[in-house]
Amino acid sequence: MKVWDVIISGAGIIGVSLALELRSRGADVLVLDSAEPGKEASSAAAGMLSAVDPETPLQLRTLTRASADLYPAFVEKLERLSGMKTDFRSGAIDLFQTSQAPADRPISEVELKALEPALDARGCKAFFFAGENSVDPDLLMQAAIQAARTAGVELRGQTGVQQMESDGAHVAVMTASDRFLARAVVNCQGAWAGAPVRPRKGQMLYLQPRERELLRYVLRAPEVYLVPRSSGKILAGATVEDVGYDKTVVPQAIEQLHHSAAGYVPALGAAPVVASWAGLRPGTPDDLPILGATKERGVFSATGHFRNGILLAPITARIMADLIAGKGPAVDISVFSPERFEETKNQK
Repeated sequence: MKVWDVIISGAGIIGVSLALELRSRGADVLVLDSAEPGKEASSAAAGMLSAVDPETPLQLRTLTRASADLYPAFVEKLERLSGMKTDFRSGAIDLFQTSQAPADRPISEVELKALEPALDARGCKAFFFAGENSVDPDLLMQAAIQAARTAGVELRGQTGVQQMESDGAHVAVMTASDRFLARAVVNCQGAWAGAPVRPRKGQMLYLQPRERELLRYVLRAPEVYLVPRSSGKILAGATVEDVGYDKTVVPQAIEQLHHSAAGYVPALGAAPVVASWAGLRPGTPDDLPILGATKERGVFSATGHFRNGILLAPITARIMADLIAGKGPAVDISVFSPERFEETKNQK
């Protein structure tokens, strides 16, 4: 029986990015997914690459900053290997009452009107982030899958991992119809990774205004965020709900997001909703990811990224590839240890 260097369970952006990083280091990698690769939370995300989002926990910001710095090269690699575009764009405006990060500069109402003529800032203070980027997650996911396949990664959909067993030398991975062996296995199953990870539902929508360039930059505001695409569509999001694995789109939630969007950009009030959907983010009790080796030899976890899976893909791939190779990661990840929840249980 073939022994893979690494088997990754979960073909979202975290799993596929890790597979590509491992493959670039010479590893023989198999990625298994219970559904179609890339069609869950990764392709349903908004795609804001904010290293300094006010809602990002302080313990996570070293990681988000490091990953944001890696993103231009990450996108270039995916686009080069896949021959596909990801709609990588720059610039964001923050309308929170106080900026919790070093923006390029606060901007006056006159400057704001020049940057975004369609925006009604409601008298909020505005901060501009010229170097903050965004990407279309659906395009990014398609490019990542194609790039991984081009690089020689094997991806199999409709092949969910049901069990893993380690004998110390190898890890046996069982699916409904097959058994695989690997030197290391990584759980990248997102919201399906198992306790303590749980799904956190997010609903969002696409609006199609008449004016193609109604917004130039990502807009972050207390009630809503807006992410323009090069296609002319504008994404509005998003809810955060604890409703289990329910991905039902609720009309009232979509209407409220549309209403909030129009409050900041009045022209969006007449823009039709051309798509709406819900994704399941992988949440943890402390809203921090789970990164590292588990107690079972050869088994690793890279999950629980909550609202930052797209952003954290490049740095997670490097960290996990280093760990699998037996090297210490360049970034301190002790706060993200899989064992922290076991330690909490033992203290009770």
